[in-house]
Amino acid sequence: MSLKILAVDDSRTMRDMIRMTLEPAGFEVHTADDGVHGVDVLSGLIPDVIITDINMPRMDGFGFIDAVREQKMHKVTPILVLTTEAAPELKMRARNAGATGWIVKPFDPVKLIKALQMVAG
Repeated sequence: MSLKILAVDDSRTMRDMIRMTLEPAGFEVHTADDGVHGVDVLSGLIPDVIITDINMPRMDGFGFIDAVREQKMHKVTPILVLTTEAAPELKMRARNAGATGWIVKPFDPVKLIKALQMVAG
């Protein structure tokens, strides 16, 4: 069974790196280039796990997490924050918004795959 992942990041390079890491490991990867686009993509997708950046134009990661959690069908979908930020107060803010976990860029491919498998249960 392949896990469906939605990766939301304004960096094309980062989206490509996530795709190149996860697809060979058997994941089905969908991408969006910011929070607004991520909400649009979610309207036609039920991902097993969502990965989101924090610093993005139009709608940042916090706004995106809020928007995801407002949708009944995505209330419990695991959300991993993948960002360059490491400040404890930002981690707390993300957790309070409904994020499941936090990974600092640059990510270790093996650890990312393990984290996704863990939170997808």
